[in-house]
Amino acid sequence: YLSSSLQGSFRKTIDNWPQEEVDIIVVTDGSRILGLGDLGANGMGIPIGKLSLYVACAGIDPSRTLPVMLDVGTNNEELLSDKLYLGEQHRKPSGDEYYELVYEFMIAARDRWPNALIQFEDFTNDHAFSLLHKYRSRFLSFNDDLQGTGAVALAGLLAALRVTGKNIEAQRILFLGAGTAAVGSAEMMAAVMIENGLTPEQARQQFWLVDSKGLVTTSRGDTLAEHKIPYAREEGYLETLIEVVKQVKPTVMLGLSMQSGAFTEEVVKAMNREVERPIIFALSNPTSKAECTPEQVYQWTDGSGIYASGSPFAPVEYKGRTLKPCQGNNMYIFPGVGLGAILSGAQTVTDSMFFAAAKTLAAMVGEEELEVGSLYPSLKQIRDISAAIAAAVWETGWSEGNAKGQVPDNPIQYIQ
Repeated sequence: YLSSSLQGSFRKTIDNWPQEEVDIIVVTDGSRILGLGDLGANGMGIPIGKLSLYVACAGIDPSRTLPVMLDVGTNNEELLSDKLYLGEQHRKPSGDEYYELVYEFMIAARDRWPNALIQFEDFTNDHAFSLLHKYRSRFLSFNDDLQGTGAVALAGLLAALRVTGKNIEAQRILFLGAGTAAVGSAEMMAAVMIENGLTPEQARQQFWLVDSKGLVTTSRGDTLAEHKIPYAREEGYLETLIEVVKQVKPTVMLGLSMQSGAFTEEVVKAMNREVERPIIFALSNPTSKAECTPEQVYQWTDGSGIYASGSPFAPVEYKGRTLKPCQGNNMYIFPGVGLGAILSGAQTVTDSMFFAAAKTLAAMVGEEELEVGSLYPSLKQIRDISAAIAAAVWETGWSEGNAKGQVPDNPIQYIQ
């Protein structure tokens, strides 16, 4: 725990950690934990859990991992008034004061472990984008909510398009939610469209974002957060999701809104009237926050909907078929990316590495899995998946001149 009351002594505090070698650090400030919000210092379970997945999925030695809580306060009124709350019991600082605390941590961590990868986890939107922009080219780091979520969503979409036989650049993609996960996913998908020949402007015209105030447009009258501006539409403002669906006629709809049940029967059926095989991802978690269930999508689309979720759901029996929709969990992506980055001696974690991870994951989905509605491979293969992604990351880093270690003749075998 690095607390704001210890500012100026972070390096000395880090020296208390007994392990001389650390490969991966997961850091949070506890301000946006899943769909639970600001948990302050009580959010430490997230870095611990993510590092447990590095161990389970990518074989990282647990002694070479470090969970970090930047305990810089909380804006949660309940915690501020709770005498038993163990964290810093004051509001989070803002502006330069906040960024100075994070910077002191980044410098202290690199000073002790120069080659460690730092993964940002569950920071609020106003800090997540700026921290990634500030540090991605200076430190070996990435933001899992932005880049990990974006890559796993892209992988699911690429697998779904194998079912429909359509091109990604022809998709009309609607997001309910316009935070880190939504914009990160849109950026990943837009990058593939650009790779396939569209200009950045053309690619972004394929996306519509809906936030708590309605369709994100340039004419809405409010001040847009910086990360939303590239996806703000020029058309007229629409207030409700059903209005947007009827006008846009999306082929793909992704929920990253934390609004349980937001994908109603009316919304799904309106989408299905215009699209033969609607692709619907209800990616909010935990399960109680999912925008809809797989059973609802199959019933409302007469089995034609293609579904993935951010939370686990049981298989669904529908008209004599057993459909097994998969959870689009970041654990498919970040352990392999982290493993590839540290093995290759990468200087930075680039977007190209996440594109390579997404394409590798999508390619590992078998035809028999697609047949039963699964857009991701079985998690029983997670070690093989992580090894394949690590190899793709290594090869990408080497081709970009961003990796120290030359790719072995048989990278999968070496990584395993």
